[in-house]
Amino acid sequence: QVQLVESGGGLVQAGDSLRLSCTASGRTFSSYAMGWFRQAPGKERELVAAISSGGRTNYADSVKGRFTISRDNAKNTLYLQMNSLKPEDTAVYYCAAGAYSGSPSTYNYWGQGTQVTVSS
Repeated sequence: QVQLVESGGGLVQAGDSLRLSCTASGRTFSSYAMGWFRQAPGKERELVAAISSGGRTNYADSVKGRFTISRDNAKNTLYLQMNSLKPEDTAVYYCAAGAYSGSPSTYNYWGQGTQVTVSS
């Protein structure tokens, strides 16, 4: 069992940066692939970035070059550094733990989400 708690969301202007954090409970954090997903109103939940237990990463095309996913296994924490934010990045951001893929269906554990709003 893994419990995930996100933090770091907020209201920013276009071009600003934010760093999201996701702290996990349990002793098996390092064995899970982790992902950041987002969901905007009226849209499906989509992958933002994923990182395997070994550090392999995958990004949505829309965030490549702007967002960076990382993990600190010693701190049981997942990060998402978001730079050059755009209004279309506005969504609720969720962290998830599970099997490495771009599909939400392979992730078993989810946080409660944190709102990111980017004004133009």
